[in-house]
Amino acid sequence: MNLIQKSLFSILKAISTQHFASHSHNLQQHRTIVKVRLKWVKNRGLDHIIDVQTDLKAACLLKEAIVRSPVGYLTAKSLADSQKILGLTVPTLRFIRRYPTLFEEFPHPKYPSLPCFKLTHIARILHDQELKLFDDNQTDLVQRLSKLLMMTTNRMVALQSLHPLKWDLGLPDDFDKNLIKKFPDHFRIVKGTNGLACLKLVQWPEEYAVSELQKMNEMGTIDDGSPPGYREFKRGKAALEFPMSFPRGYGAQKKVKAWMDEFQKLPYISPYEDSRGIDPDSDLMEKRIVGVLHEFLSLTLYKKTKRNYLRSLREELNLPHRFTRLFTRYPGIFYLSLKCKTTTVALREGYRRGRLVNPHPLTRHRDKFHHVMRTGLIYRSKGIDILPQLDNVVDEEDTGEEESDEEEIEMNDECYEDGSSDADTGGDEG
Repeated sequence: MNLIQKSLFSILKAISTQHFASHSHNLQQHRTIVKVRLKWVKNRGLDHIIDVQTDLKAACLLKEAIVRSPVGYLTAKSLADSQKILGLTVPTLRFIRRYPTLFEEFPHPKYPSLPCFKLTHIARILHDQELKLFDDNQTDLVQRLSKLLMMTTNRMVALQSLHPLKWDLGLPDDFDKNLIKKFPDHFRIVKGTNGLACLKLVQWPEEYAVSELQKMNEMGTIDDGSPPGYREFKRGKAALEFPMSFPRGYGAQKKVKAWMDEFQKLPYISPYEDSRGIDPDSDLMEKRIVGVLHEFLSLTLYKKTKRNYLRSLREELNLPHRFTRLFTRYPGIFYLSLKCKTTTVALREGYRRGRLVNPHPLTRHRDKFHHVMRTGLIYRSKGIDILPQLDNVVDEEDTGEEESDEEEIEMNDECYEDGSSDADTGGDEG
């Protein structure tokens, strides 16, 4: 072999082992993985959590609406058309009357036959505590919101797409006003190309450009302070693996295991890297999309969100039209729920034995709010007395059933395509 051939061989060998980052995303674009057809498995534990939190979210949204009201209450008439907006399966009037510890009913000052609802004393106290939590966790809030904007192609998102995500991301009700004023060096409001008001990231905080998967794969530190696993990954010598928890019976299937092993070996593309150079029909792009969805769900407080909310961000996150099929294609990573007449996607790793892993302070506060909801008439007149007990109560409560309580159902993943019509279309709060 002459010198030229040796040099050419060395170059080809270097290219074959190069990491797919930045401008090298155009390598190995073809599809090589043979995918296995999987059944959808119903997880009763996660469905139960989604069911409970649907009511909790609706109650919190009603609380915020009352706080925003200039008169400090809502009338039954104003609640008449809010059922779909709140994501409820029962009429709003019937729902709000279930929770007298939060909402006090009284006759309208001018029209005695018109029921009105205001916050109880304990609900106002819980609301004030929530506002303090927002103040205490502003650094975390800015980081999560910045990371979301960093994943988008133009570093901005329309406010109309962000508002439905306030609950999931833990944003205060007035984030688009007060948060911008407090952090002008991070965010500003601009007009998008479509004329919509958008939240834009002012500067790129490099320290935030590390995904949750990269953090999970770090193993110790070395002399220069960088984690060895991550350092090897950056050099192209390692592929980061997604944590997987398969539904019962899947993990032992040889075809499924072989498929997932090949998928895990693909180079990991950070959701904070430019992906425009990747072939949209390649396995590499599919792993990149899984990584974006994984990171987005990791940014939410409950590690889950509605499918429609992700659809509204499809272009900003550079997702394909039919990206939701990945939720059933990778059941070891995601769980798709049809509970409460909507479609919710959750990260399996976010829950263990029916409980949220590493709960955020705001979710723990919401647990207290939920406990007060469930007390019914017991503490209606003296709800203030139970406040000191709430910290211990929510720690002892079980939030769901065992995750092993699963049921296999034969269902084509086409049922979950973006083009399908389901009950949640147009039914999410704006």
